[in-house]
Amino acid sequence: MTTLTDPPKEQFRLSMLLYDTRYRSATIQVIALIGFMLLAAWIISNTIQNLEALGKPVEFGFFGESASYDINQRLLEYTSQDSHLRAAFIGLLNTLVVAVLGCITATIVGVLVGVLRLSNNWLVARIMTVYVEMFRNVPVLLWIVLAMAILIEGLPAPNAFRGDNPTATMDLFNSVAVTNRGVYIPEFLFSRSLGDIHLFGTSSLRFDISLDLVAFLVVLGGSIFTMRKVSAWAADKQESTGDRPKIWHIQLGILFVPMIILMAALGLHLGYPELKGFNFRGGTHMRNSLIALWLALSLYTAAFIAEIVRAGILAISKGQTEAASALGLRPGRTMRLVILPQALRVIIPPMISNYLNLTKNSSLAIAVGYMDITGTLGGITMNQTGRELECVLLLMLVYLCISLSISAVMNWYNNSVKLVER
Repeated sequence: MTTLTDPPKEQFRLSMLLYDTRYRSATIQVIALIGFMLLAAWIISNTIQNLEALGKPVEFGFFGESASYDINQRLLEYTSQDSHLRAAFIGLLNTLVVAVLGCITATIVGVLVGVLRLSNNWLVARIMTVYVEMFRNVPVLLWIVLAMAILIEGLPAPNAFRGDNPTATMDLFNSVAVTNRGVYIPEFLFSRSLGDIHLFGTSSLRFDISLDLVAFLVVLGGSIFTMRKVSAWAADKQESTGDRPKIWHIQLGILFVPMIILMAALGLHLGYPELKGFNFRGGTHMRNSLIALWLALSLYTAAFIAEIVRAGILAISKGQTEAASALGLRPGRTMRLVILPQALRVIIPPMISNYLNLTKNSSLAIAVGYMDITGTLGGITMNQTGRELECVLLLMLVYLCISLSISAVMNWYNNSVKLVER
């Protein structure tokens, strides 16, 4: 009678890290990681030693020094006596303003142009083709400079609005002044304002939160939530009876009536710009540098988005359009309800890259004198303090954080609209 016994287990040997296929891959990766970390440590150590030898050790105390320069376009209070950190904070807000405005405008224009490129109207389709080819084949810096030149040279000076027979007049019932120094629009004022919340005291990162704006956002959010509930009720009604009730007037009432009541309660009125002395006073001033940068980046990026939208629509089978037509849907409703929702899964991923490119291209703002984070932290602050390494590294970190935030938001949206497979 024979008995079977398990073979003895092989003992681990160091040579197995290289010659055993079970460990070889992990060994090579660990060695490569250690080598990379050693190289990075050597570069950092060598840089620090060289800077100390030059009398420029790595430190960030310069942020507390007075900036001693002005920022013409700003959202928050700022003077030349504020610190470099405050100036960088104002520049960051200016970058975010251009990025948000540019992404919204580029999306609207890009979607319209992309759809119109597929129009059956030969003239409209060719005009959109010319727009796309013209904008995406010329460097964006040239478009920014051209837009600034047109605004400066083509618009009237403020003194053209003066006199009994002025050569220029204000638009929209004397509420908007378009000049070569910028556009002056009415500002919202409240006679019964709820006040502001002051955050961070007197520090360089101080800012105020308007309770009027908070109330507006709360009411708007409640209205949108209620509108979604009404739409869900209409969809359930259609599912059960086959007849969808008309709810557009109900949704308009839900959206606007609470807003009107809130604005009336807060005493909303407009502050209009007026010509006083050599310039306009009052209202909200949008400088030419902001407008030129905004328009150039938006129109340039919209040309790429238009091609993405066109490709996404063409990726949808023609059978979808034919089926919608057979059900009696008009072309506009077919595009809005059938084609575009399916095309989003193709459109969204490459559109993320264009949003990131627009945000990074905003660093060209210095070409027209718009003080963004590159113009403040990476420009004047770096030149005044001589802290090139610290400023550049922080500037890179800021753009990295902004880009990752945009990617996270768009990836979340992409996951929410993608098709769910059964």
